[in-house]
Amino acid sequence: MIAAAALLALATGCGSGTDEPSGGSASTTSHPVKDTDITAEPGERFTLTVDQNASTREYWYLVDPGPDNTVLVSRGRDYASDSGDESVAGAGGKLTFTFEAKGKGTTRFTLLHCTFTTCQGNTSTLPPETTGPSATPTAGAASPSPAPERITYTVTVN
Repeated sequence: MIAAAALLALATGCGSGTDEPSGGSASTTSHPVKDTDITAEPGERFTLTVDQNASTREYWYLVDPGPDNTVLVSRGRDYASDSGDESVAGAGGKLTFTFEAKGKGTTRFTLLHCTFTTCQGNTSTLPPETTGPSATPTAGAASPSPAPERITYTVTVN
């Protein structure tokens, strides 16, 4: 709860004056995760929300190369458990990435989706060292695990 309040304060309190939208407050738009072509106005904030379940080693990351910071800035991520404030073993939740349009232009960024079969060595905040397939088990002639899902977004700020 404290982290969410701090993130909100950071997101609303950062601005150079000339980059602030007219009217004083930015609007926030929620986009479906598969909406990969996004158009925004300077000062507009938008979110992408994905399902995530740490108990099954399922995580999402904003990976390099990140967006051009003169066009789009990441305002962080916030996790909300499906079980509310009560901790329930195995419960999943929603991870929301927030971005703010800064200046005119077009930029791209990528979200990486890792599961226990696609990434190794990752945690909720630490992406895997490799974004390729996980290592093949030594028993038998099993094929390598699939590569993690990568979703690349193109954002145009008018």
